[in-house]
Amino acid sequence: MQLAATRIITDDVDALVAFYETVTGITVERLHPLFAELRTPSGTLAIASTATVPLLGDNAAEARANRSVTLDFLVDDVDASYTALQDVVDVFINEPTDMPWGNRSLLVRDPDGNLINFFTPISEAARARFANEAQE
Repeated sequence: MQLAATRIITDDVDALVAFYETVTGITVERLHPLFAELRTPSGTLAIASTATVPLLGDNAAEARANRSVTLDFLVDDVDASYTALQDVVDVFINEPTDMPWGNRSLLVRDPDGNLINFFTPISEAARARFANEAQE
């Protein structure tokens, strides 16, 4: 089995596409006006309109209601990302912070309020873990 994608349901696909293209530097592929995908070597972030929810089932999802999932983006330098995101992100949860598990992390919210973690491994163990994952 393979995790194919994580999907965000939104009332404004265009706004989230623009946001994620800006913060990641990756061009999102628009498969349909109601659906887009941001593809990375390690996973895909899908962005779908609330207009697609009836296709999934009655009340299957609700835009702007997430308070339990964090999207993690590995970056080369979280401090440089913090500086670069100043004019892009409206809500910063914290400034770059060293975490006990060996990452330096920056938490922000996207335009829909979803929590995003930009992080850089800083401990030897964390760097080794992500180097090993890149080789798999």
